[in-house]
This record gives sequence, structure tokens and C-alpha cells, in this order.
Amino acid sequence: MSNYKRFFRGCIILLFLFQLSFSVEMYANKRKDYLVTAFGAVGDGKTLNTKAIQKAIDAANKNKGGRIVFSKGVFLTGSIVLKSNVELFFENGTTLLGSINPDDYPKYNDARALIIAHAQKNISITGKGIIDGQGRELALAVDSLHHTGVRIDPNYNYRRLRPSDGRGKLIFISECDSVKVTDVLLKNSSGWVFSFRKSKNIVIDYVNVNSRAYWNNDGIDLDGCENVRITNCDINAADDGICLKSDSPGLYNNNYYIANCSIRSSSCAIKFGTGSFGSFKNIIIENITVFDTFRSAIAIESVDGAEIENITVSDITAVNTGNAILIRLGHRNGDKPGYIKNVSIKNVKAQIAFGRPDIDYDLRGPEVDYFHNPFPASIAGIPGHSIENVTLENIEITYPGRASKGMAYLPLWRLKDVLENVKGYPEFTMFGELPSWGFYVRHVNGIQMKNIKLTLEKEDFRPAFVFDDVKELRMGNIAVPSDKNNQIIFKDVSSSTLDTEALKRKSEPKQSTFELPAR
Repeated sequence: MSNYKRFFRGCIILLFLFQLSFSVEMYANKRKDYLVTAFGAVGDGKTLNTKAIQKAIDAANKNKGGRIVFSKGVFLTGSIVLKSNVELFFENGTTLLGSINPDDYPKYNDARALIIAHAQKNISITGKGIIDGQGRELALAVDSLHHTGVRIDPNYNYRRLRPSDGRGKLIFISECDSVKVTDVLLKNSSGWVFSFRKSKNIVIDYVNVNSRAYWNNDGIDLDGCENVRITNCDINAADDGICLKSDSPGLYNNNYYIANCSIRSSSCAIKFGTGSFGSFKNIIIENITVFDTFRSAIAIESVDGAEIENITVSDITAVNTGNAILIRLGHRNGDKPGYIKNVSIKNVKAQIAFGRPDIDYDLRGPEVDYFHNPFPASIAGIPGHSIENVTLENIEITYPGRASKGMAYLPLWRLKDVLENVKGYPEFTMFGELPSWGFYVRHVNGIQMKNIKLTLEKEDFRPAFVFDDVKELRMGNIAVPSDKNNQIIFKDVSSSTLDTEALKRKSEPKQSTFELPAR
């Protein structure tokens, strides 16, 4: 077993031990149940229970911990503050219902949320109840206050006619240690649904996120966190599904295990970024199902100086999605570019849509504002800063084809005209029209592609692969359609290895590569 594999197996074991020790610690702290109804809360869906719920939380915290029990009913509330050694437990048939009055969400530590915690330890949210933020109604109330001049949003988006300030999140956890969330259904946030910042030792298990209420409804966002386990979650979000961020320098994401989740998104399913100032290291992602997702199934992005390394992704199934894989090193912010290295992506099966994968969403991702042919998967650094050591193995992607030379035609002799877009927002559409239909790889040092099968539903005039400024390329067992030659294009490719079975064209196992002359 290689040292690399030993390291990641060790990560999994440590995460398991963390989860076990955290469960024991939480059990030890469950000294008493506190029924919110005993503190005056009424589950009629009409009575505002903010003060009563907060009294129960404060009492449990003061007595060194306890479980806040919500019995069956609908408990209307504004913002509540979760404190150390306190568990919120929602019985089946219980709904915690967010108020639609913006005044019920005062800022706490410069943030707004229905449930908020800052600098606490040993907190949890459990049970089979529902937390419903009534996000669209709340956001429209914020919008109305802006237009009537009661509460002006200085960052109001007049192009999209929607507010940016004052909406808040459903749950926001910052600078906390030992957080556990299980079983609950989170729905209808006015902003990000479930957000962590600078927190550690986090377990999220069997959580259902269903939030298409308003824009920026990211499912689970983690900003500068460590020792994180996200498993068995079902996410349907009107923005990124699971998003790892580093929105300011000094925020580091380390030691993640994300597995056995289903994701539907009007943006990306799993994404690193776009905020990427700090690091993303030692992350394992496996057994993920993606469907009806507008952008990438997997997007790994460093554009603000982030260091990204030791990333393992495996067993991904994506159906009806805009893109399978995006790995992007750019330089949007920061003194110097970061780096991306040691990325392994294995056992991926994806089907790329021709039209909008998220057409059934009422809040869809923004349209690309120019004519384009279907985009390939992209792995792209920038001049002088290459992505390093990428392994792609057992990858099967079906593309729609139907590319046309009538518009957006980029012939192979014009590869130099593909946009670098060094400072651009990272997205698989960011380079404009691309000259390949399967993979576009540029500014990469060390890439291995093994057991890659690319198929087309309809004809595409472009080659399957384009490699530009690539070193140490190894390809083996590559299957592409059999009806055309020159499926692999090289430009400034050095130290490449294609074994005797490198390119299989169905019944014709014949090499079909073409190297562009130096220009």
C-alpha cells in the first residue's frame, strides 16, 4: 500500500474515531430535557416563540447542558442563539417555522440567521422534525422594505431586482467546536441554508436540505473548517449543493470526508470555492449521486491564492448535468496564484445535457449570454502556474454532441485564441468556445488518464481531447467514437506516453492522435 493511500485511510479512521468520541461526549452532556412548552412556547404556528425558546436554551446552558425538546406542533420564531452543551431535538411532526418579519432577525456577531451560534462547544440539532425558514416570504418582505424606503439595502441588485442584505441564513455556526446535526429537514431559506465558518469537529448525517425558495440557497457551506464528516445527506438547492469556501486569508479547510449523498442543484453539486484564499487539504469525496444540476458535478477551484492538495474523489454518478469535472487554477485575487496538486478522480459516470439541466427549477442558474457549443470537462491552470499531478481513472462521460460550425467555430489552428481569463470567475464556461467536446486540458504538469470512455449522442465535429502546454501526460485505454480520426490533439505537449491500447475506437483499436506544429 502506498504512503498516499495509507494517509487517506488514516484520515477516515481518525474521522470515525472523532465521530465516536463526539457522540460519547454529547451523551455525557445530556443531563436533562427542557420542553419548550414549559417555558411558554405554543406550537400553533401563529404565536411568536422567540423569547420562550431562548429561555429554554439559556436555562439548559446555565445548568451545564441539556436537550431542548420540541414536541409535535408548529413553533413560529425569530432568530434564536444556540449555546454550549445544548441540543435542539425536534420530534417527528414538529416544525420550527421562521418568522417572515425582518425585524425578528437582529444581527448577532455581525450575522443573521434563524438558528445561530458563535464560539460555542458541544452543540447539536437532532430529530426528524422540520426547520422551515419561509425564505421567499421573508426575502420579499426585505425587498418591499427597500422599495418603500423603510430599510435601504446599499447593495441592492437592480439588474436582478433582488436584495442582498438582511435576508440571513437558515442556520449559521461560527467558531464552534464539536457540532452534530442529524436527521432534520432544512427547507426554504432566504439565503444560504446551512453555513459553517471557522468551526471544527463537525458531523452532519442524514440531513435533508430542500431549499429552492430564493437565490443563493446554497445547501451546505463550510468556510475555513476542519475535521468535517458529511454523510447520507439529500440536498436539493437553488445554488451550490455542498460548497467548501475560504472567503478570506487564513481560513483553512482540512480533513473532510463527504460520502453517500444525493445532490440536485441549480449551480454546482460539490464545489471548492469560489472564495479560495486559504487552503483545501486532505479531502475525501465518495459515493455521490448528482442529477438535474446546472453546472459541474465536481468543481475544484483556486483563484484567490488557495493551496489545494491531496484530494480524492471517487464513485460519482451524474445524470443530466451541465459538466462533469472542472479543475481550475486562476489568479483573481491575492499576491500570487495558489496551487492545485495531487488530485485523484476515479469511477465517474456522467451524462451531460444539451439543454438546461435545471429547467424545472423556478429559480434557475444564470444563462450563458452567448451562443456556444456544448462544453467539455476542463482542467486548466494559467501561464507559468500549472496544475500538478492529476489522476483520472475509470471515467465514462456521455456528451450530447450536436456542435455546429455555423457559430462559435474555433478551428484547431487557433488554439492560441482560447481565452486564458486569468482573473475570471471560475466556471466551466469561462473560456468561451472550446475546441474539444470531451476534455480540454491546458497548463498541467503531470496527468494520468486511464480507462476513459467518451461517447456522443449526436455527431460533434471537434476532437475528443485537446492538450495544450501539458507535461508528463500518460494515457491508457481510451475509448472514443469510431467515426473520425484525430481524436487527441497535442499542442506543446512534452513527455507524453500513450500505450499500445491508448486509443480504442470501438472495433478499430488504432491510435488516432495529431500534434499541431509549432507556431
